[in-house]
Amino acid sequence: MTQRPFNFSAGPAALPEEVLNQVAAEMLDWQGSGMSVMEMSHRGPEFTRICAEAENDLRELLQVPANFRILFMQGGGLAENAIVPMNLARGGKVDVVVTGSWSKKSAEEARRYASVNIAASGSDSKFTQLPSPGSWQLSADAAYVHVCSNETIDGIEFHELPDLKALGSAAPLVIDCSSHQLSRSIDWSRVGLAFGGAQKNIGPAGLTLVFVREDLLGHALPICPSAFDYQTVAAAQSMYNTPPTFSIYVAGLVFQWLKKFSYAGKTGVAAIEQRNIDKAQLLYGALDGSKLFENRVAAHARSRMNIPFYLRGEYNTPQLTSAFLDGAKARNLLQLKGHKSVGGMRASIYNAMPLEGVQALVAYLKDFEAQYG
Repeated sequence: MTQRPFNFSAGPAALPEEVLNQVAAEMLDWQGSGMSVMEMSHRGPEFTRICAEAENDLRELLQVPANFRILFMQGGGLAENAIVPMNLARGGKVDVVVTGSWSKKSAEEARRYASVNIAASGSDSKFTQLPSPGSWQLSADAAYVHVCSNETIDGIEFHELPDLKALGSAAPLVIDCSSHQLSRSIDWSRVGLAFGGAQKNIGPAGLTLVFVREDLLGHALPICPSAFDYQTVAAAQSMYNTPPTFSIYVAGLVFQWLKKFSYAGKTGVAAIEQRNIDKAQLLYGALDGSKLFENRVAAHARSRMNIPFYLRGEYNTPQLTSAFLDGAKARNLLQLKGHKSVGGMRASIYNAMPLEGVQALVAYLKDFEAQYG
């Protein structure tokens, strides 16, 4: 079989080939039902089974405590920027730590439903640092504290979630973990609510995952649509309205794939986290050792998932950047163009990206530098 191209898209992103093959095989007839998953009633026994298995596997993979509800919702991370304050802010004040483009959007959206305190921000406008939690200016009366634990555009990641209790805050921590959920474990003792779009590490666009502690249910503002009220969605087992059935089905197959995944003597999330560490170290090492390319994020804040990089100094021209991207495509290294707001290049190396894909990119970096450096 011909090697598929390596897809470095930031999302919707690459899926495991094994999962795509199973989706193709079951497209017209899911396990003898005579129906595609896309044709099933979301309340029928076939899809009810698919959804329950997906939720159980996800809870097992991330070791989600029993006092958290897992909700399958729609709207992506952008919608959750509104849905979270409508459910948790109670019309009061929220703290937001702005560390990149996505947390900045979260703060802007939350202002529609609450008073927002910017508790901390990146040390510069280009977001290359993480402010130390000890420097955060937290409110005494915040309904919650919001962080984006991985900034997809800026390539910044919290490798340890803040301990709000140690910082003197009794507020629950809300994390937007869209672009690194299931790439590592989560310390649930520090989290009140986590959310993320599925289209990075988990499945197709259309599904949004919400993990919410049960004591945070039941506080939605009167203006909150019933379909976005976490308590209503939880009571209906994510079936209050028609959920994104096909996306849940594919996500469930990804969960099954990850449960079986092994690497470096480990299995499951521990195994994928180790491979993600190895992939990131390989690519950052190549960038740090290059005279032509650079990554501008401080070492302590570098994302394992999204690695933006640029040509250095006088080499950083539109012409040479285009030459790099054209050459990458010719080598079947796809979707390496940086986000339009920051330019340059970006390699998103989510769970489905094999180590061989990063090795191929590193080899191309070296060949390009030998030609143009």
